[in-house]
Amino acid sequence: MTSDNITELLAAWRSGDASAQMRVSTLAYDRLKALAVQRFARESSAENMLQPTALVHEALMRLWGADATPNDRQHLFALASMHMRSILFDHARARLAQKRGGSAFKVTLGVLAEGSADSAQDAVDFMALEQAIQRLESEDSRTAKMLCLHYFGGLDQREIAEQMLLSLTTVERGLRFARAWLKDALG
Repeated sequence: MTSDNITELLAAWRSGDASAQMRVSTLAYDRLKALAVQRFARESSAENMLQPTALVHEALMRLWGADATPNDRQHLFALASMHMRSILFDHARARLAQKRGGSAFKVTLGVLAEGSADSAQDAVDFMALEQAIQRLESEDSRTAKMLCLHYFGGLDQREIAEQMLLSLTTVERGLRFARAWLKDALG
């Protein structure tokens, strides 16, 4: 999947090529599903688990049903990241609200740890992560956006810099700060 191919397909779709949207979905699907699988690596309760496939399908449905049309590949994954975060939050909140003791919904943080693979220490309660991100948004909205683009959208530092019109150094510094901030906030 190349950035140019998705960007070209998005332009074709905006110009009236109805099949371009499906081709963009196909190209983006594998990356989004890989992200979702990573996030659920430590979730053990299969009967209550939001499946990665369901998360990706719902995110794509929300993306294509929204008013905002992605301009390019980075914008597509930025919008998808917002939808995935929202879906995960809704799912975690619903699980906690279950009448008979809803269980915590765990996600992994391995992608946020520099040079780290997912490990047991990386699993955190999604509601705690969401609350921490909300606190970070109130203190430093730009850094919180970088974090969400990286964690939920899978954008690398260069892509985040392009999407947010920032220097690569600013993004690197912001993500280092976000990692340290989250480590402190999540204990």
